[in-house]
Amino acid sequence: MSSPLVLLAPLPGWCMPLAEVPDAVFAQGLAGDGVAIDPTAGVLVAPCEGEIVPMQDSRHAITLRTAIGVDVLIHVGIDTVGLGGEGFELLVRSGERVRAGQELMRFDLDRLARRVPSLATPIVLPAGGVVVSRFAGRAVKAGEPLMQIVAGTAGAARAEGGEEIRRSLAIAFDHGLHVRPASQVVAALRPFAAEVSLDFRGRSASARSTVAMMSLGAQRGDVVQARARGVDAAQALDALAALLPAAERPASQAMVARVVAAGTDLRRIEASIASRGIAIGRVVAWTQPDLPVAEQGADESAERAALDRAIARVRRHLEEAGRAARGERGALLAAHAELAGDPELRSRAEEWLRRGKSAAYAWRRATRAVAESLAALEDARMRERAADLRDLEGQVLHALAGQDPGTVRRFDPTAIVVAADLPPSAVLAMERGAVGGICTARGGPTSHMAILAAAAGIPALVAAGPRVLELAEGTPVVLDAEHGWLDVDPPRAEIAAIERAVAQREHERAADAAAAMSEARTRDGVRVRVNANLGSLDEVAPAVESGAEGCGLLRTEFLYLERAQAPGEDEQAAEYQRIATALGGRPLAIRTLDPGGDKPIAYLPMPREDNPALGMRGLRASLWAPELLRAQLRAILRVRPAGQCRILLPMVTDVEEVRAIRRIAVECAGELGMAELPALGAMIETPAAALAADSLAEAADFLSIGSNDLAQYTLAIDRGHPELARRLDALHPAVLRLIALVAEAAGARAKPVSLCGALASDVDALPILIGLGVIEISAAPAMIPRLKRTARALDAAQCREIAHRALELATAAEVRDLAAVARARSRAASEALDGGKP
Repeated sequence: MSSPLVLLAPLPGWCMPLAEVPDAVFAQGLAGDGVAIDPTAGVLVAPCEGEIVPMQDSRHAITLRTAIGVDVLIHVGIDTVGLGGEGFELLVRSGERVRAGQELMRFDLDRLARRVPSLATPIVLPAGGVVVSRFAGRAVKAGEPLMQIVAGTAGAARAEGGEEIRRSLAIAFDHGLHVRPASQVVAALRPFAAEVSLDFRGRSASARSTVAMMSLGAQRGDVVQARARGVDAAQALDALAALLPAAERPASQAMVARVVAAGTDLRRIEASIASRGIAIGRVVAWTQPDLPVAEQGADESAERAALDRAIARVRRHLEEAGRAARGERGALLAAHAELAGDPELRSRAEEWLRRGKSAAYAWRRATRAVAESLAALEDARMRERAADLRDLEGQVLHALAGQDPGTVRRFDPTAIVVAADLPPSAVLAMERGAVGGICTARGGPTSHMAILAAAAGIPALVAAGPRVLELAEGTPVVLDAEHGWLDVDPPRAEIAAIERAVAQREHERAADAAAAMSEARTRDGVRVRVNANLGSLDEVAPAVESGAEGCGLLRTEFLYLERAQAPGEDEQAAEYQRIATALGGRPLAIRTLDPGGDKPIAYLPMPREDNPALGMRGLRASLWAPELLRAQLRAILRVRPAGQCRILLPMVTDVEEVRAIRRIAVECAGELGMAELPALGAMIETPAAALAADSLAEAADFLSIGSNDLAQYTLAIDRGHPELARRLDALHPAVLRLIALVAEAAGARAKPVSLCGALASDVDALPILIGLGVIEISAAPAMIPRLKRTARALDAAQCREIAHRALELATAAEVRDLAAVARARSRAASEALDGGKP
């Protein structure tokens, strides 16, 4: 055996065994032995002295023939052949002699990260070489020792003699004989002793050499001549023909077309995420046929009494379920119970009863009339409430028919329930494990269905469009509510990979729960505080159990909605005190009342508004009704200990609003004999507030970025719009640039800045937020353990680099691709430091 040749790392990055490359051809060694590097820079240098081997039409891979005659293939990224050379710049020519460390190629690292499954770059010996040592499982710099190789072969000796057999074969692979199909050819011939070669346009290549076949430049549809010699030559060509259909077959072109069609039809339906998670199962269409209803009633008084009993039964059913539920689920059930007794609905039903109609007919006409009026409104969230009324209609009709008001269809635990829309009662009957997942054609991420699915832990997608309604019953699907799509009839290999990912996620969930109470620090020591968004006292205990370090946003609307008059100061003070006590001294940011929009208040009759989202919202409404504001401020000031609470002001657009509230708060404090105010914060929810962050940071004690409203006002998309919701993404560069302005303004004045809203619960967003200087977030309680684990895997210095790159991108999709790649790299580095533990 010759002396080993040392190959140097051609790229900086994380060096991994081939088995960890997310591609079966490389991971199983079909392309040759070696290692892979996940690069951190876009410059590829020569690993040793050698000669560039010709490779037709290949800009994403380079083969170097070394001084000992062993070829070294360097394949940048996975599936990069499909880019057609886009993003790559070759700096050398075929046949050129190069020295170790010489630049061979430049490539756009960020661009590739957005376009391909992985940047992992295999460095392999396709034929005629053996790896005697390697240095995987660590970070490497370009030019550091990577592998030692010697000349030789790991294969068996080939048989000689016998007649030569020839066949004409067609290339059926999408991108021709690139590394993956060439490696499959090598693997298919491995059991045979025959020598096999391919001839194409006057050139010949060994079918046992990946590099040699790639150098032919044969593309899809080209015909090559296969030659085999040896005792098992015929069997070898039979194995080859299983990959490359015989060119003389009349059906060969149709076969090629089918292969191409199968490769290009992604069958992916994009949608909006309503409840995070991944589910694998089969489509089950949700249907709820109308119950038969007799139009004419027997007796007006009897029909009225029957309707009274049915409504009372539904209300009891909802109230009992609400008392057993927690958080938003319980609040929603209570709201539905109130809706069942709504006087407007009852008044409309009475009109039909007086005309001699049956109780069922009267109730249906009443609910549908109101539902139709809501569905005609411009406000998308009001249109969603029409679905609640249709659901309530069905529950009362079931009760009138002597059935359980909560009667719904039962499903197989693996069912992916598909519907145009799904009534809240159907979701209320589902718990984790009752179904695999939910996907609706309509609806939005703020719908009651979405809230209930999240509370039940059911992966759910909404606003998927009419294509989902065309899926046949029983169609295999993968519902990915982490990324926002439904994959239809995916390949078995893909399902197996997703099943492994789901099992890994369950393992991680258990590990996250065990570490939930520990604080989160990045690998370089930056403290990241993770608080919870809360909407009632019932939500505090689950949040604390999930590791919440405080409440970054208490929505106080729960005290004001669904009642005939405003809550008094004493009632509010008592409720805020119970929440503060339950938090056990942890910080509590209480947001003052934010009425308007989709939260109308009966006893606060505001002027009619054509566009409520641009009208009396937040502080504008509070200043318009100062007595309500004063009562709330006094109630907050009464909470003890005094330093636990912070006052958070919603929808600030002007510094004078903050000053006005501070003056009122000072007066209230004086009335209570208090010398100092708690911290007073401004919510940044509009572009105007973000652009005025300098002056707001001067007037307020802290800033809190509300990502939901900031995104919808910046991108001019209603966050509840069923058709546009999927295009509303707070990781859009325009929104991120505003967040960067706010973080910079707060930092310059040493004022704390936090972020709440859906973006705070988004693990892919966390590296960018930390990089922008937002190291305090307030998230959905269920996401807190996962967010903490994500933060622990990050490096704040690298996050700053990622954030800087994100601000220069053009679309939210590009930012998400960058963030996902960055998070995956950070996790791999963290696991390596921890000895492989997730």
